Amino acid sequence: MLGGGGSTGGSGGGSGDKLSQSQAASIFSSAGITWSSSGGCSDRNNSSCTSFDGLRRASADGAVNFKRASNCAVNITGGTEAGHASGTYSHGTGYKLDFGITSCITNYIHGNFSHSGTRGDGADLWTAPSGNIFANEGSHWDVTFMN
Repeated sequence: MLGGGGSTGGSGGGSGDKLSQSQAASIFSSAGITWSSSGGCSDRNNSSCTSFDGLRRASADGAVNFKRASNCAVNITGGTEAGHASGTYSHGTGYKLDFGITSCITNYIHGNFSHSGTRGDGADLWTAPSGNIFANEGSHWDVTFMN
């Protein structure tokens, strides 16, 4: 399922605001960002879905800013749905999104961000000037939006 049509919602407010599924979908659709789900759904409680319910406004804005700066196609493959690791800066708390890996995205990250080490699970880490952290998990980029 590709995101895009039919979802509407308000724009949210400040950077600490949590968005509804429809608000986030509207923001992403307007920016030309797509999303996909292995289960073809958006239920936050189903790990086969891709949900944006409870996503921080700053995370949504970060994804839009990344798309605009990189000029790459961005497809979100993971959001706030169950099944991700927990923690303060996690998917469930609205700080993370997963981006599908493309050569455009990888080349942009490698060319514009600083390599910042390797995570305990072996994921290669890259930090943007904004402080956002991009971890290459092999099948996708796990992005933590710190700002």
